[in-house]
Amino acid sequence: MAGVMLTERSMALGRWRRGEMRPKLIGLAVVVFAILTAWSAFAADEPDLIFRRSTVFKWMSPNDKLATYGIDDPEIEGVACHFTVPEKGGFKGWLGLAEQVSDISLSCRQIAPIRFKANTKMEQGEDMFSQRRSLFFKKMQIVRGCDAKRNTLVYMVYSDKLIDGSPKNSTSSVPIMPWGAADTAVQKCGDFFK
Repeated sequence: MAGVMLTERSMALGRWRRGEMRPKLIGLAVVVFAILTAWSAFAADEPDLIFRRSTVFKWMSPNDKLATYGIDDPEIEGVACHFTVPEKGGFKGWLGLAEQVSDISLSCRQIAPIRFKANTKMEQGEDMFSQRRSLFFKKMQIVRGCDAKRNTLVYMVYSDKLIDGSPKNSTSSVPIMPWGAADTAVQKCGDFFK
């Protein structure tokens, strides 16, 4: 038995020396690099955690919390949104199996001169950000639109399920205004939405 194992090892070592296994290892390294690159790109789209506060104490598992996050609008420079979501604790919440409730608040503000990045017109009610709120079926979405008459960006957050959604929602408006004396080129949101 020991002779058979020794022979298999020497055969594998011989294949390595002849270069037969190197392409497989290079291929494996390329796959691992691609996965890590995709993961870092996915993480870059995540909102920034500002803070968390416990709301319900649990003895043996994580507490229920309220978490406040910040996110910049990826298509419109100069607009940031903050939203607060409840996060279930307990063992189900810790394992990511708990269905999160739909009570989400939203506040969006102009934080710099507003500039539209899109070369094509955006849709009214287009997703700005979405995030899973349960293991399979529920997700939270922040959508944006334009009130062209008032030159105001309108953001709404809501959650939906595969079968039925929640009527709970929150809306925030961002009037497009000059940002300081030097900002004289105020864009009209109606020019960038269908």
